[in-house]
Amino acid sequence: MPPFLISPAVKWAVIALGGAALVHWVVKEVRRINEELDQAKRVRAEIPRAERLPTLRRDPNTGEYRL
Repeated sequence: MPPFLISPAVKWAVIALGGAALVHWVVKEVRRINEELDQAKRVRAEIPRAERLPTLRRDPNTGEYRL
């Protein structure tokens, strides 16, 4: 069976197309992951900080803790 010969130009073109497809896929994945991270940051930013939450204080008369 004779060997299958491909021109070097065709080989380089196939390699270039494969590389471009790989780069395109990586860029899409990076954008998707960054969008997920940004969404998680937005959700976390909506949670009130501990400084803004009311603190319990002890009532000296009853000994109970109240807001």
